[in-house]
Amino acid sequence: MIEGNHQAFKTLKKNHLESINMFTTTNELLRQIRVDEDISLECKDLKFKGEKVLNPRGNCIAEELAAMANTANGVLVLGVDDKSKTITGIPENKLQAVETWIREICDGLIKPPLLCHIRKIIVTLDESLERVIIRVDVPKSLQVHMANGSYFHRVGSSKRLMEPEALARLFQQLSQTRLIRFDELPVPFTTSNCLDKDLYEKFKSELSPDYDEEFLLKLKLLTKDEEGKIHASVSGVLMANKKPRQFLNNAFIQAISYRGTERNAAYQLDARNIDGPLDSQILGACRFVERNMKICAVKEPERRDIPQYSQQAVFEAIVNAVTHRDYSIYGSKIRLHLFSDRLELFSPGTIPNSMTIDSLPFRQSSRNELLASLLARCPLPMDASNNFRHYFMDKRGEGVPIILTESQKLSGRIPEYRLIDDSELLLTIYAAQSPNE
Repeated sequence: MIEGNHQAFKTLKKNHLESINMFTTTNELLRQIRVDEDISLECKDLKFKGEKVLNPRGNCIAEELAAMANTANGVLVLGVDDKSKTITGIPENKLQAVETWIREICDGLIKPPLLCHIRKIIVTLDESLERVIIRVDVPKSLQVHMANGSYFHRVGSSKRLMEPEALARLFQQLSQTRLIRFDELPVPFTTSNCLDKDLYEKFKSELSPDYDEEFLLKLKLLTKDEEGKIHASVSGVLMANKKPRQFLNNAFIQAISYRGTERNAAYQLDARNIDGPLDSQILGACRFVERNMKICAVKEPERRDIPQYSQQAVFEAIVNAVTHRDYSIYGSKIRLHLFSDRLELFSPGTIPNSMTIDSLPFRQSSRNELLASLLARCPLPMDASNNFRHYFMDKRGEGVPIILTESQKLSGRIPEYRLIDDSELLLTIYAAQSPNE
């Protein structure tokens, strides 16, 4: 699964994050089991061969979990006969093996990997008999999940292959065309406790509500799901959580500096995965460029330093990439690659709305309006070397023109934007050459 995923599970437990707001007690869960399975409940009995689960097969469980994630909040209960509704339980010496089996299914058999919450529950059948079941809480996902090469959803108490029309509707709901943008959506398994007061205090003004939860809801750092339960929003995790990759695995910048002009690990000089809240990522990426670029000097007659790249242009480019990238694309991160003759910045997602490469310098559009507004309220540190204004964004549409003009002044070449496979935007900024070259 995603790097650091098991650490995410530990963090979830450490912070006492609440699970899905259904069957909040064991008695409620047992009552629903007696009634029967429905759209939110699936039960499975387990058969073992040695330490391994023999039946049901992992592919079958993967389909059930993906179907739940694609449909609505759901619960999978292991250790219950789905036909007789009998609590069969799981032997205590096999509990760890079953938990590992479930995690491996979520990590390896479902694409993109699924984050769920696994709990072992003791059930008392009578005064002298106890059995252990495993409860797997599955949130309705921010993404569309595939299992065994197909997409499934739940219809009543069973999983069904999604017809093309239903699949198209689901993708549309999760796309840019929806009324609620991706950066405003609730992140499963998060609560207000996930947001760090030190990080969101900077957004407060004299008019902000005194009560933190009210303030965070108004700012949309917190939001409510379909059941009215409060979660951190995608923007809340990105701006007010110290480790957003716990919840959004692709929310970081991969920065690499190469010695020559080729993308070759043998010529790698420096490499960092820059994570943390987005404002920290922006500053970290700018420092990476500053640290790895060359600066030559000329006398005319006084000394004048000529950096390879305009710090202002680099700052604007990274701010744009972080703000406008598509965070819904699984496994895609921002890539910042430095070569001896150029800087390449890859941003996941195509150009938002009806914009084109040619219209980038003249039009303004944002895929993530909430993120853009938050960065426009996020003050730049006074000691930042790239402190060209008071806030990270100005929302005046000047970013791309600054990137083009400031870079051309140094290198004599206009930076180039191009789309790669309609899924990634590449910006190339050419390095200024030494006067002796």
